[in-house]
Amino acid sequence: MSDPNFVILYVKNPTDSVVFYADLLGKAPVEASPTFAMFALDSGTMLGLWAAHTVEPAATAVGGAEVAFAVDGIETVKSVHATWSAKGLKIAQAPTGMDFGFTFVALDPDGHRLRVFAPGAA
Repeated sequence: MSDPNFVILYVKNPTDSVVFYADLLGKAPVEASPTFAMFALDSGTMLGLWAAHTVEPAATAVGGAEVAFAVDGIETVKSVHATWSAKGLKIAQAPTGMDFGFTFVALDPDGHRLRVFAPGAA
């Protein structure tokens, strides 16, 4: 069995989510349709955005998932926080030290959590 290499977020409107994630990630999707879009991330993981109303079997919720971005050091966490704040992302948790590292959490348009963290830094 291989490691997971594809994350799918259920979204209300893939077109709106593509605009959001293309800006956030600095890249265009490798696939896009009215009900689904996919981004190829530098890590090799694929990020899919699927219209919740078309998921089979039916999706139980929109929002509520968390996508985490590990970065090097507290200053990088602070820099990403400043950049995302300037872009207007809603911040759910301000930069703070936690037992696993230094982190903050922003939200995408559907309420999915976007956690940026520096492992082991506090």
